Amino acid sequence: MPYEELPHTADIRVRVWAGSMEGLFAEAAVAMNRIMYAPCQGEGVSESVSLNAEDIEALLHDFLSEVLFLSEVRGVVFCSAEVRIEGGSLNAILRGEPFDRRRHGCGPEIKGISYYGLRIYKRDEDYVMEAIFDI
Repeated sequence: MPYEELPHTADIRVRVWAGSMEGLFAEAAVAMNRIMYAPCQGEGVSESVSLNAEDIEALLHDFLSEVLFLSEVRGVVFCSAEVRIEGGSLNAILRGEPFDRRRHGCGPEIKGISYYGLRIYKRDEDYVMEAIFDI
């Protein structure tokens, strides 16, 4: 999985990269779940997400916030995502499995995604995202 944790004094700061903007959003969602839980084994649950936002950073923030919300409320660990972005609109299918404390363990609880430090940029052939997850 193309992500790394970066130094931060109090929260979790990550950098995620992918070859396309849609891939970047998908990898960011899965990375966030990997930080909180052990990796998924199956994909028995799916959730649809549709969002609109003013700019790409706001769209990413809203998408990750929705993934976090669905994970908590539905009790799901998301293993993968298929994302389509057109202009300021996003449509995604999230796939995962029901949370099981014995299998998924319990990493740090992410409470939200900070607007501070959230950025998307191009590096060589990849799109890169940096964000801070509030814990």
